[in-house]
Amino acid sequence: MAAAFVKAANAKIRSHPWTDYFCSTHFWGPASNFTIPLAAIADTQKSPDLISGKMTCALIVYAFTFMRFSLAVRPPNGLLFGCHTVNAAAQSVQGYRFMDWHYWGGKEKKLLAEKEAPAKGKPVQIAPALAEKQVKDGGHVGKK
Repeated sequence: MAAAFVKAANAKIRSHPWTDYFCSTHFWGPASNFTIPLAAIADTQKSPDLISGKMTCALIVYAFTFMRFSLAVRPPNGLLFGCHTVNAAAQSVQGYRFMDWHYWGGKEKKLLAEKEAPAKGKPVQIAPALAEKQVKDGGHVGKK
């Protein structure tokens, strides 16, 4: 009896093209895969010193490889192609940020800007651990 109900429900779902697509791996694969580019986009707001160059490179290669795969399957999966296009773009931004920070002087530019900030009257960002130590030591950093 339960098997007949499941069979009838499946036949009803598969009879309409939209629900057939919505209940397939052609939809749910890319939908769940979108978490990767969404995470990369969210990570663009974090410090570039946290970016792993090797992982970013691997994710760029992965995105371009599966962009090609999404068009090679039959029928071509446009949603998967879009997912990997967004992923390739987001990972490329992360790759640029990594290269800028580690190899093109981004780290030095930030340190120089922080050093010049007090002279320009701008507030200086103090690391949370250093700020906590300053409060404990009565405002004297480096003295005990």
